[in-house]
Amino acid sequence: MSAQNTKLGFFKSGTPWVWLNAGAVSISIIMVIGLLLLIAVRGLGHFWPKTIWEIEYQDASTQVTLLGERAKTETVSVKQLADAGIKITTDQEFVQRTLLKTGNRDVYGFDFKLIVGPNELQHSRPRDAIVFERTQWGNFYGYITSIKEYDKVVASTDDLWQQLQTRLGRVHDLRKQIHKIEKNKIGAINYQMEKLRLSKRKAELQNDMSPATQNNIADEQAELDAGYLELKKELDDLYEEIKRDSVVMNVMTGEQVIISLADVIKATRPNAMNLAQKLITYFSNLKDFVSEDPREANTEGGIFPAIFGTVMMVLLMSVIVTPFGVIAAIYLREYAKQGFVTRLVRISVNNLAGVPSIVYGVFGLGFFVYFLGGHIDQLFYPEALPAPTYGSGGLLWASLTLALLTVPVVIVATEEGLARIPRSIREGSLALGATKAETLWRTVIPMASPAMMTGLILAVARAAGEVAPLMLVGAVKLAPSLPVDLNAPFLHLERKFMHLGFHIYDVGFQSPNVEAARPLVYATALILVAVIVVLNISAIYIRNHLREKYRTMEN
Repeated sequence: MSAQNTKLGFFKSGTPWVWLNAGAVSISIIMVIGLLLLIAVRGLGHFWPKTIWEIEYQDASTQVTLLGERAKTETVSVKQLADAGIKITTDQEFVQRTLLKTGNRDVYGFDFKLIVGPNELQHSRPRDAIVFERTQWGNFYGYITSIKEYDKVVASTDDLWQQLQTRLGRVHDLRKQIHKIEKNKIGAINYQMEKLRLSKRKAELQNDMSPATQNNIADEQAELDAGYLELKKELDDLYEEIKRDSVVMNVMTGEQVIISLADVIKATRPNAMNLAQKLITYFSNLKDFVSEDPREANTEGGIFPAIFGTVMMVLLMSVIVTPFGVIAAIYLREYAKQGFVTRLVRISVNNLAGVPSIVYGVFGLGFFVYFLGGHIDQLFYPEALPAPTYGSGGLLWASLTLALLTVPVVIVATEEGLARIPRSIREGSLALGATKAETLWRTVIPMASPAMMTGLILAVARAAGEVAPLMLVGAVKLAPSLPVDLNAPFLHLERKFMHLGFHIYDVGFQSPNVEAARPLVYATALILVAVIVVLNISAIYIRNHLREKYRTMEN
C-alpha cells in the first residue's frame, strides 16, 4: 500500500506533467532549430562558388564530355535505374546518382543532367573552366578562347582572364548608366506623361478644354517629348556601346559559342580560387541576392523588391492595426458596460482570430478592392477609368486586409494588459482630481503599453508570413515599380507589390525550371525568417524599454 501511495503521491504532485511539458518544449525547440538549420544550410550554400567538374561519361553507347557543378547526389538502387531504362555495369546493389548542372540551356536545350557513378569514366577539375552568370538562359560553362571587339578578335593570349574582367567592369558601368536612365529619368518622364494624359482626360470630362488649357497641355507634351527623345538617343548610344565586346567560348560538344558581354553579369573561375577569393565571391553573391531585382521568371537574380514590399506592408499594417486594436480594447475594458453584449463581442473577437486567412482575403477583395476602391475611382479618378487606380489590388488594401486579420490579437493582448493594472492606481489618480480620460491617457495606457507591444509583435509575426489573402489583394509575381519612388506623392499606396511569402510560393510551385529554383526557395525562406526576426526584435526592444520605464509605477 505504501508503494502504491507513493506512486499516487508522485503523480498527484504534478512532477510527471512538469517533465512532460519540459520534454515537449525541448522537442519543439529542437525541431525549430533543426528546421532553421536546414533552411540556412541549403539556402546559404547556394551562394558558395561550387567546384566545376569535367567528366568523361558513358551515355548509353556514346562517350560524352560533360562540364558543370554537382548540384545534388543521392543513393539509388540498380533495379530502380534499370526500370528507368538506364544501363550500368556494376556488381553493387546501390550506386550514386548525381544531378549535374551543365547550364548552357541555349546550346543544349537543358541545364541539368542526371548521371550515375559507374558510368563516369574519369573526372577532373580544370582551373580554366569559367562560369558566366547571365541576364538570360541561366549559367554558362565553358572555356574562353578569344575576345572580340565589334566582331574583330582583339585578344587570344594567356591574359584572357584579366582582359575579360576589365571589359566586364566596363560593361557593368555602362549597365548602371542604362539602368539609371531607364528607371529614373525615362521613368520620371513616363510618369509625367501619364499625369498629363489624365489631366487632359479630366479636362475633357469637365468640358474645360479651353484654348489656353490645350496650349498648356501641348507645351508640356512637347517638352516631355523632347526630353524623352534626348534620353532615348543617349540610351541607344549606350546600348550600342555595351554590345561592343564579346567572347568566344568552347563548350563540351566541341562547338564555339559567341557570347556578348552585355548579357554577362558576372564571370568566375571557381576551381582557380583560394579560400579568401571564394569568401569574397560568396558575400558578393549574397549581397546581390538581397539587393538586386529578380530575373528569368524569378529563378535568377535577387529578391530586393520582395523584401521591400514585405517590410513596407508590415509597417503600414502596424500603423493601421495598433490604434484600432488599442481603442477597441480600451472601450471594451474601460467604458463598455460589462454585460451580455460585451461578453458576446469578446467571444466574437476571439473567434475572429481563428478565421482562415483566405476568408479575410476574399473579404478584402470584395469590400476594399471592388466596393471601396471602385467608389474611390469613380469619385476621385474618373479620368483614369476604365483602368482602375484603387479599384484593383494594391499595397493599401493588402495592409488593411492584414490589419483586419491581426486586430483580434492586438485587442486581446491590450485588454489583458489593461486588466493587470491595479485598481488602486486608477482610484489614486481620480482622487487627485484627474478625469477618467486623463487617468487613461497619462497613467493606464502608458503602463499597458508593453502589453500593446506584445499584441503588435504577435500581429507582425503572423502578418509577415501570410500569403493566401495577399494573392487576392495586391501581391504579384513581379512588380515593375516599387511602392516608393522619387515621383510625387512618393508613396504610391495603389501599386501592386512583391512579397517574400508569395515569392516563395511562386518560385517553389510555379517555376518553369524547378531544379534551378529549388535553392532560391530555401534562401528566400531564410530571408523571410530573418525579416520577421528583425521586426520582432525591434518591437521587443521597444516593449522592454517601456516595461522598465513604467515598472516603478506598478510598484
